[in-house]
Amino acid sequence: MSATTPQTRPTTSSLSSARSARLLDTRPVWLVGVVATLAGAVVTEAFGLIARGVGVPMEAASPGATEAAEIPVGGFFGGVLFWSVVGIVLAVALARWAKRPARTFVVTTVALTALSMAGPAVAPHTATSTQVVLALSHLVAAAVIIPVVARRLSHGRP
Repeated sequence: MSATTPQTRPTTSSLSSARSARLLDTRPVWLVGVVATLAGAVVTEAFGLIARGVGVPMEAASPGATEAAEIPVGGFFGGVLFWSVVGIVLAVALARWAKRPARTFVVTTVALTALSMAGPAVAPHTATSTQVVLALSHLVAAAVIIPVVARRLSHGRP
């Protein structure tokens, strides 16, 4: 009697995912950063809209402000775009000059993400639920963007 191992075929979706990943691995770092940023901004905005939909008040104040102001629809998207420019510039610089760009990028961006959590934590005149959503939104954006850019950086320089 002989035993055979069942052969499995890759599914269409797994082949398409693998092709997409390989495609990103060969693109310029800045372009991968832009694509990851757009994806992160969309996911983070959706997270903010869900929070708004379940009743979390979307009003926050900056330090020193006397009252909270409404966070507009699109505010999460815009915030991710704005701050991701810094991350893209960092990624491009690391790709060019760092000995281990992916590792350096991950360590730096995770530290910056942790530091960014202080903003929502100290926001005056802001409901605790809003502070939690704002802090989580930083993690959502980071969870989408950092791995994609780090993967690209781990595949060497173009």
